[in-house]
Amino acid sequence: MKRTLILLFAALGLGASSVSSYVHYKLLTDVTYTSFCDVNTTVNCAQAYLSRYGSLFGVPVAIAGVLFFALVLLIAGLAGRPTSPARETAPAYTFALATVGLAMVLYLGWASYFVLKTFCILCAITYVSVIAIFIISGGATTLPMTTLPSRAQRDLRTLATSPLALVLSLLFVVTAVSAFAMFPREIAGGGQSPSAAAAALPPVSDEDRANLAKWWEVQPKSEIPISADGAKVLIVKFNDYQCPACKATYDAYKGIIAKYVATGQVKYVTKHFPLEAECNAYAAMNHYASCEASATVIMSRGKGTTTKFEDWVFANIGPPMLTPEQVKDAARTVGGITDFAAQYPRALEEIKTDTGLANLLKVNSTPTFFINGRKPGILQPQYFDALIQLELQRSK
Repeated sequence: MKRTLILLFAALGLGASSVSSYVHYKLLTDVTYTSFCDVNTTVNCAQAYLSRYGSLFGVPVAIAGVLFFALVLLIAGLAGRPTSPARETAPAYTFALATVGLAMVLYLGWASYFVLKTFCILCAITYVSVIAIFIISGGATTLPMTTLPSRAQRDLRTLATSPLALVLSLLFVVTAVSAFAMFPREIAGGGQSPSAAAAALPPVSDEDRANLAKWWEVQPKSEIPISADGAKVLIVKFNDYQCPACKATYDAYKGIIAKYVATGQVKYVTKHFPLEAECNAYAAMNHYASCEASATVIMSRGKGTTTKFEDWVFANIGPPMLTPEQVKDAARTVGGITDFAAQYPRALEEIKTDTGLANLLKVNSTPTFFINGRKPGILQPQYFDALIQLELQRSK
């Protein structure tokens, strides 16, 4: 019965971890992807996966979860069989593995609920599965844990004589190595130059343009208290420099925006909405160092190094996330800011003004774009470009 329960909880955890891995992968490779478990800023898987706690030592936590539960299934399924010579030690192996797993879920749970202040549904399922496996395997262990190393040597020799066990073990190792090697370490598209990105946009069909125009017409429009300075189109982005989706749109839209701004017909404004309580009273989580990053952008305007620093901060966004010390050092070496501490209070005031505006406009996540007062959401670059063209045509 206990073995059956361990198998059931391992299967449950494996399923949740596999879905988590897929969601994490999509978040890193598709700027338009929205996870089904992103209900709001509080119940949100993406915030957990894309935070500095989403990977440990360069290994995505979701992938580690898949391997953990797969290994538990192997131990309970093979070594725990009634006919297996390692049946007696199988619960002890599982308990030892679950002890490490328990330490991890306690750390990640603390980070999620008390640091990020977000609830990840898929993460919670894996936490429950690990805790259940820990309790059940602990109750099923009958031998002293101090004897486990010597027993492991004997069981490994037995394992080497079983073709099925060898094949499954080899498959596990190959899968683990492949998963680590193939999982993206940064959001796709970051290596493409803005000019190349703008020139290589997929075509938008006439039918798609017509449907986009109909959809755009019914979107709510807000009055943005920012001067367009004579431009026909005003684009405003509320941004967080520790937000992976902000990096993705920065990379994807940079060439498009530069193309139109150069004509004088489009004005582009970045407003700050760092998801960190230090400078944003409306933040539901803490992206540590995002206040420092936004402040550096403000300070760098007088140095003419804003774009240079933005390129740096988005290129180094992680995971893991940047620390305040790293951002301050880059403010000096990249942004040319030599008096960061002296300027910081003034910069915070500007950030707080931006977050107040964001609150009035009902902005609660990043990035949030406004194009002539309407929110497009996060679109594929060709559709973002098409909306700008549409607004330019309407201005005539």
